[in-house]
Amino acid sequence: MGKKQLTAVVELNDNKYKTKIYADGHFIYADEPEELGGTNEGMPPGALLLASLGSCTAITIRMYADRKQMPLEGIVVNLAICAENEMDKGTIIERKITLKGDLDDEQRKRLMIIADKCPIHKILSNPITIVNN
Repeated sequence: MGKKQLTAVVELNDNKYKTKIYADGHFIYADEPEELGGTNEGMPPGALLLASLGSCTAITIRMYADRKQMPLEGIVVNLAICAENEMDKGTIIERKITLKGDLDDEQRKRLMIIADKCPIHKILSNPITIVNN
């Protein structure tokens, strides 16, 4: 994520739950499924959180493997988050990383350690303070 401060602008108008998200020149929608009153035209917020962790994990692994010239051919990160009613005990995110390529055991072990160095993993693993301005 570097030294540049990340920012996002989120707008919700009369579209019920379909939310416009702008960040660094990019645009996506978030929404809720139809059974919760949304239009299902975007990922729900929890999926966006998992997508942030998964993509950051994969990118961090890829950067390291490329730098070390490891024969990494692909990465699949499967994620799941506990049910909302279980979060009062703490939030549990399950993450399974599959590394593809002709990697030896030591390279695989090192890449799994590197996975936890991704900035989003660090954010989610430490206390977070949200300040309303």
